[in-house]
Amino acid sequence: MTYPYVIILLISVFVGSTSLAFAERVYEKDADPRELTSEQTARAARNYQKYCALCHGENREGHKNDHAPSLRSKSLFESGAPHSILRPMSYGRQGTAMGGYLDEVGGPMTLDETWDLTYWLYWQSGAQRIKLTENPVLGDIAQGEKVFQQHCVTCHGKNGEGITAPALANQSFLAHNKDEFIRYAIEKGRDGTPMVSFLDKLSSVEIDNVTAFIRSKAKDAKITQVQLRALPTPEEYVINPQGEDPAFTLEDGKFVSSADLYAAMQSKKRLVLLDTRVTSVWQRAHLEGSVPFPYYSDLQTRMGELPKDVQIVAYCSCPRAAAEYVTEQLAELGFNHTAVLYEGIFGWMNFGYPVVRAEGLEASEAEQAH
Repeated sequence: MTYPYVIILLISVFVGSTSLAFAERVYEKDADPRELTSEQTARAARNYQKYCALCHGENREGHKNDHAPSLRSKSLFESGAPHSILRPMSYGRQGTAMGGYLDEVGGPMTLDETWDLTYWLYWQSGAQRIKLTENPVLGDIAQGEKVFQQHCVTCHGKNGEGITAPALANQSFLAHNKDEFIRYAIEKGRDGTPMVSFLDKLSSVEIDNVTAFIRSKAKDAKITQVQLRALPTPEEYVINPQGEDPAFTLEDGKFVSSADLYAAMQSKKRLVLLDTRVTSVWQRAHLEGSVPFPYYSDLQTRMGELPKDVQIVAYCSCPRAAAEYVTEQLAELGFNHTAVLYEGIFGWMNFGYPVVRAEGLEASEAEQAH
């Protein structure tokens, strides 16, 4: 009478072993991050509005500028907090407009503030953390590339460089996220974003293959320590102080092209260049002579550092949002000679115009630094 049971058991084991790769993973609930005090919560909310809302939106909805992702997504936080948020917030994402906000890389926040903001975002999302394994996801890289080219390139780019969705061939992203984090995003999607679930579109093996292909992009990762340089003083803000003023023809009354700005710099025109990105990316690479003047600066405090009779050109990497934000505020304060670099620093570099790089930073790395 035990034979049927044994036969059924053996069949179950056999079928289970051959179809395990095609079965949906079972995820366990993990412990939530720590609670915040009312003071920490209030500080984190203020820091979000000050540093994050310009691109991620006042209500964390995302895509307000530069395709910055939604920070409401439960699936993001349940599978990756705090690492999915803390590390890019702290150290930035090379190859994207996301700079590092931790003070040790030149940003404006302390480590405690970045942790509090990370936890605040998690609790705001309403997520419940799930436990992901540390095991590598094994798959066929070549087959994964085929699936990637079929389903992912419209948003993530042919080489994973990112178009309207995050860059997946980004070394910072790959270094700081486990294979299962990547796989979970493919399988479950990112609610609140255009990233749909591929659970019903791809087999488990195909998802493994795509994960392995994305992970393969990390093989050339290189870590570079950037030595922070001294910030310029107000006496150094004006480039070529004895030069003539440039005669820009501004598109829409506010945009200057990379070609015209480069020509003015080559002709030793008198200028002030404001780098409106977070200061950590100015430290890695910037236009020569530019002043770190982040979009979150207190202009009422800093306006006294700027001359009103000199042409000011602001730039950022998103490619214009932060620079426009700063120049619009300057205009309200009586600065009538402002312009925005239309192509941003990405476009500037793509045209082959030079930047000043951090000591020891290779050109290819500097190109990823923005």
